[in-house]
Amino acid sequence: MKKLAILLSFLVLMPYFGQAQQKRVSDKELVSVIWAMGQMYPDGFTLSLDSLRQPTKGIAVSYLATQNSFDKKSIPAIIKHAHAHDNVVGGWYDPVEKKYYFDSSRIFPEDSLAAALKFARENRQHTVYDLAKGINVRSNYEQKDVRIILDCDMGSSTDDLFALMMLHRYMDMDRCNLLGVVVDRMGRANADIVDVLNNFYGHPDIPIGLETKGQEDTHVWITYHNLPYARNTEGVPMFRRSVGDKGTYMEGYKLYRKLLAAQPDRSVTIASIGLVTTLARLLESGPDEYSPLSGVELVRAKVKDIYAMGGVFGDAVEPDYNFKQAIDFSLKFFELLPKEVDVVFSPGEVGDPLDYRPELVIADMGWTDLHPIKWTYQFLNCDTGQKMWDPQAVINAVEGDDFYKLSPRGWVKLTRNGETLFTPDPKGNCRYQYPGDPVWCDTVLKYIRLMAIQH
Repeated sequence: MKKLAILLSFLVLMPYFGQAQQKRVSDKELVSVIWAMGQMYPDGFTLSLDSLRQPTKGIAVSYLATQNSFDKKSIPAIIKHAHAHDNVVGGWYDPVEKKYYFDSSRIFPEDSLAAALKFARENRQHTVYDLAKGINVRSNYEQKDVRIILDCDMGSSTDDLFALMMLHRYMDMDRCNLLGVVVDRMGRANADIVDVLNNFYGHPDIPIGLETKGQEDTHVWITYHNLPYARNTEGVPMFRRSVGDKGTYMEGYKLYRKLLAAQPDRSVTIASIGLVTTLARLLESGPDEYSPLSGVELVRAKVKDIYAMGGVFGDAVEPDYNFKQAIDFSLKFFELLPKEVDVVFSPGEVGDPLDYRPELVIADMGWTDLHPIKWTYQFLNCDTGQKMWDPQAVINAVEGDDFYKLSPRGWVKLTRNGETLFTPDPKGNCRYQYPGDPVWCDTVLKYIRLMAIQH
């Protein structure tokens, strides 16, 4: 019977397709068309009343004025509103209420996510819908005061680039305040890369700290350290920097102390997506011009939580790559970190399925010829097994824990071999992300791609 109903609905719609350019379809006929669309597309649809076609690009957002319209009698009012505004209507099924809703909608360009989310919040909508990627993006998030310090090992794996990109896009949406970026991999070029991205994404004044006494000779997977110094054929630098060749970067742990001392108690989130060399040096530090507190006391007072890319959990007992690389610093970090600070680990297996292929990266950033991440993928071999590991800690830090399935609480001990041993305990300060199913992985990768096309 269901198949028969859909077939009959299709037969009802057939006479109207293609008529929009030849003659105006009456509002009475549109009621039948929209009602039939709800039968044909049980999961939802978006329809242009100008062409009677479903748009395939853009971000659809519903108007508040036509909310709570779920029967055929409400459709004429929706059509009237649509004619007065954007001439777009939509339908969607609410599995909680078990009702099919119709509404008047507005379509934003796909590269205008911040504007679409702002409009959605003004119209009290829970989500916006990306037509091309087929994903909902949550818009009813609580406007939390998220203060983040990014701690990264920029200059080796390209997922650091995307993690910082995500934070800049979140800044554009007023979802967080990026207090500063600490580069825990030694080498000035790695801090210069952050300087390039901060300028490119429109936040050139975000302070940058650089580790100078960390782990020597850490492995480099992709050598994009020349990115900040790229020049065009006329010898002109391709990418703007604020610090420049003659400027200096604050010592990493010193920047931590300066930033933390200026923040309210228990207000700072750290997204740690690399080594923990600088965090270990922060914890070992003593009072200075920024704070009379020791490093341990300062972290205990100011840091609310840490989202760390790293750890191997479950049945596997094997070294974690990030912690093993600088094991002495890592052991010191685990030893000194105050137990009052919550830690959420993002194991590598969570990001393993998120393969953002080089050809997709270049295509998604095709809106400009001068893009630092695009440049990296155009001129270096980035097809080296790089996955979107690091963004998982950043997304979790901003979106909140509901976005991920997390383990129960417990304690984590680090062995000298770099193994992370988890002991369940309701009073513990540690949790870790579980890998998502294929649908979740597909959605998160599309979300990262949606962020990449914003400009």
